[in-house]
Amino acid sequence: MSILEPNKGNLLIAEPSILNDSTFSRSIILVTEYTENNTVGFILNRPLDYVLSDLVTDINCDFPIYEGGPVEQDNLYFVHRVPKLIPESIKISNGIFWGGNFESLKRALQTNQIKKSDIRFFLGYSGWGKDQLKEEINSKSWFVTENNAKNIFSEENDTFWRNKMVEKGGNYKLWANAPKDISLN
Repeated sequence: MSILEPNKGNLLIAEPSILNDSTFSRSIILVTEYTENNTVGFILNRPLDYVLSDLVTDINCDFPIYEGGPVEQDNLYFVHRVPKLIPESIKISNGIFWGGNFESLKRALQTNQIKKSDIRFFLGYSGWGKDQLKEEINSKSWFVTENNAKNIFSEENDTFWRNKMVEKGGNYKLWANAPKDISLN
C-alpha cells in the first residue's frame, strides 16, 4: 500500500502505537469530509448497546447504533448507500453518501426498503482542525488506506481492524493478533 493523503471516502486506520488510547484504539474511521481547515469522519467498527428505535421512538427499527467519535455524541448521523431513497444526501465516494432528508429516511425504514447493509447510524463524529490530522498521521497515530471493501457496512466489527493490519503487512501483521488489553500479554 502506498502512503495516501486523507481524503473523502478513505479510511483512517488506528496505528498500533495508540492501542492505549481508549477513544481510538483499534478504530477504523471513514473520512466523510476533508478540507484545508477540517476533517470529519465516523468510527465504523465500534457498535454501541443501542438500536435506532431506542433513540428515535417513532421508528420501529433494530439497526445498531455506532459510536462515531468523541464530538457531539448527542447527535445522530448516518452514512448510507441508498441516495435514491434518501434525497439531499452528500456524496462521499464509491457509492457512499452522508445524511439526507430524515423524513424520507424514516419512510424508507418503516416500509423496509433499507437493509442493515445499506446504512450505518452513529452517535457523534470524529473531527480534526486545520493540520491536526496530518500531525497525527506524521506522529504515527493513523495510516490512510483506500476503501476497497465491496460494502463497508458489511465488514465484521471484531475483525475489521485486524484484517487491515494483516493487509498492511510487515510488522503490522504482528499486531493483528495482539490482545485488546496488551498489558495482559
